[in-house]
Amino acid sequence: MTVLLGASDIAGLIGAVDVVGAVEAIHRDLGTGAMQQPAPVALTGADDALFLPMAVRSDRLGLVAVKLMADVPDNAARGLPSQRSTILVSSSVTGECVAVLDGMAITRARTAATTVVATKHLARPGSRTLGIVGAGNLAVEHVRAFEAVRPFERIVVWSRSEETVVRFLESLGLDLARRCMIATSLQRVVEETDVLCTLTPSVDPIVRGGWLHAGQHVNAVGARPRPTHRELDGAAMARGTVFVDSRATAWTKSGDLLEAVVERALAQDVEPAELGEVIAGRAPGRVSDDEVTVFDSVGLGAQDLAVAARLIELATERRVGTQIGIAPPVPVPSVRSSG
Repeated sequence: MTVLLGASDIAGLIGAVDVVGAVEAIHRDLGTGAMQQPAPVALTGADDALFLPMAVRSDRLGLVAVKLMADVPDNAARGLPSQRSTILVSSSVTGECVAVLDGMAITRARTAATTVVATKHLARPGSRTLGIVGAGNLAVEHVRAFEAVRPFERIVVWSRSEETVVRFLESLGLDLARRCMIATSLQRVVEETDVLCTLTPSVDPIVRGGWLHAGQHVNAVGARPRPTHRELDGAAMARGTVFVDSRATAWTKSGDLLEAVVERALAQDVEPAELGEVIAGRAPGRVSDDEVTVFDSVGLGAQDLAVAARLIELATERRVGTQIGIAPPVPVPSVRSSG
């Protein structure tokens, strides 16, 4: 049987999952070579919609997953989410389809968790001020994820929309909102923060390299998975030491990386270290307090699988979800006694 976990099922379970721990462990697997993350294939058509099948296998977890991520910008005019995803998980031993999960909450949670992990391994120790560029749902998820494992003394927020900022503060609750300062300009957020997270669906760069300062860590997260969309200009990418979640995936869909190479801000043969290699001790992370570090986060199926695996365990323990029969029942062969 296969368990179907819809959005409401996952919402009731995901709070019990150590998402940061799961994401850090799966990146360590990638860094040691215990598993591999191939680049996704982009499926395009006559419209602007993009479909990315993100496949991954983990022998440690005993699971294989394919996440189908749909990026449909025209959905905004339809009053629908511009990004949707579904995750199919199978046993790596028997091939049985173990679960089908809605991907929305998993994607947000693992994206924020990856930022937290990258910050843990790359930011300057003692960083006290967090900068948030963009104030949508992903921004709320990031602030909550940091607060759970690595709180900041001060949070500086910027968004083009005042209404979005109001919803952001309301979603955080009074205690967290009191630590937030609303910036009047994007440049001010960049200049005043130790750790910066860019969480906007920008097409053209909004963060300039000249705004960055010594010792800063930047998490570039929000741009859509398209090779020309980016949040950081070439000077910002060149200003710091760049790290990625996966080189293969980044070279496929990271506009921040690819456009910096096109502009010759970065060398064509640049090979940024992967986060997993830093975690596993196979590549250096930050080497000095004055160094600027940039984590180019593009999103991996491995991260989705890490969280989905734990959700499936919890769903089984708590009998959550809908059991469905996808494959026909397999008859058990009878055993004849000899003699």
